[in-house]
Amino acid sequence: MTDQPHAMSAEEAAGRALVARTAFDKEAVWLPSLAVQHWNAGEMFIDGKTFTDCVLEGPAVVAVMNGTVFESCAMGTTSDVRSLLYRPVSQTKMAGVIGMSNCRFVRCRFVQVGFTGSDDLIEQLATGVKPMSELGEEPSA
Repeated sequence: MTDQPHAMSAEEAAGRALVARTAFDKEAVWLPSLAVQHWNAGEMFIDGKTFTDCVLEGPAVVAVMNGTVFESCAMGTTSDVRSLLYRPVSQTKMAGVIGMSNCRFVRCRFVQVGFTGSDDLIEQLATGVKPMSELGEEPSA
């Protein structure tokens, strides 16, 4: 018997292409799928992506890591943005969240997404971002 090379399925090829992308523009992104594709590729968090005019959909909790910025984003449908924020109990590790490092979100809308990170980040998000209800927008996805 000879070893046959592994034939990549269409689904696996699509997953690898998704992980390789660095820019997402004017599209809906299902965060659980994006995270799983990265984990399958051996990457434990999403790093170095730019999302512009996207709808980022959960259900998900995003761990906002170093270098991640939000520019003119609507964080969720709530009258109190603090209801979207979660303080971690451990100061060293978090499980069950989608880590985002060095990512940039420009004019994006988040739907059914919570956020966690350092105490400084939580305070920044609590005072520096607007929920969709304050922007007069409704989610379209």
